[in-house]
Amino acid sequence: MAHTYFRKQIFLPQDHGSWVFILSPLLVGLFAGGRFTFASLSLVIAAMAAFLLRQPVAMAVKAYSGRRAKSDLPAARFWIVVYGTFILAALTGLILMGFGYLFFLAVPAAPVFAWHLWLVSKREERRQVNVELIATGVLSLAAPAAYWVGIGRYDAAGWWLWVLVWLQTAASIVYAYLRLGQREQAQVAARRELWKTGLRAFAYTTFNLAAVLMLGLISVLPRLLFLPYLIQWSETLWGIFHPAIKWKPTRIGIRQLIVSTLWTMTFIVTWRL
Repeated sequence: MAHTYFRKQIFLPQDHGSWVFILSPLLVGLFAGGRFTFASLSLVIAAMAAFLLRQPVAMAVKAYSGRRAKSDLPAARFWIVVYGTFILAALTGLILMGFGYLFFLAVPAAPVFAWHLWLVSKREERRQVNVELIATGVLSLAAPAAYWVGIGRYDAAGWWLWVLVWLQTAASIVYAYLRLGQREQAQVAARRELWKTGLRAFAYTTFNLAAVLMLGLISVLPRLLFLPYLIQWSETLWGIFHPAIKWKPTRIGIRQLIVSTLWTMTFIVTWRL
């Protein structure tokens, strides 16, 4: 009986690339805050449990809508209770430590999560790039939350972290869809066609790089903060002219993970310079 409760597809997200969208903002916020406290640990537990909760809830919706067997429901309910307990305990700790205002950051998550579950019930959750862009905006709120618990108070600079992380994750998603689409090409297209298919991804990364560079030059943001966005911009430019023809999704995902990791590490360093 126990093995039915510990199937990975029930309690762990199967879209492995999504992990970076919660870990990156958490790491950015924690390092920007400068201190790792018990409140920081409580926030990490709450954020990770909330992220993991999506999987068993989606499995339950699939079971109720006929997409999966009803026999999956006991395991889904079990993990909903487990993750829910962790969330409740961690949030209670944050409230007792004076961080109750972080609840306001969870407000946007409710309608986005409901939208996702509705798409799941309709078998339409895949290839929903706009939903993913909005969802990563919600996940990026982990950055200011981690920053505030690190410094022990609210500070408007946290909103900059939110915007900056969201810009990166949005560009990453658009670029990932470009790379996945390139797999279907029979051969390398003409240069003009490559530009056409890669225009949206290039526009996202170029805007990010230009905006952060300009804000750094006028001392609104750290002067060298453009460097992580330069990494992402360079990868996008390379990917446009080197299409991922016949690449396996795993190979694309690993390359994306490497770039996102480099972005996160470089951002952490340059934010504090």
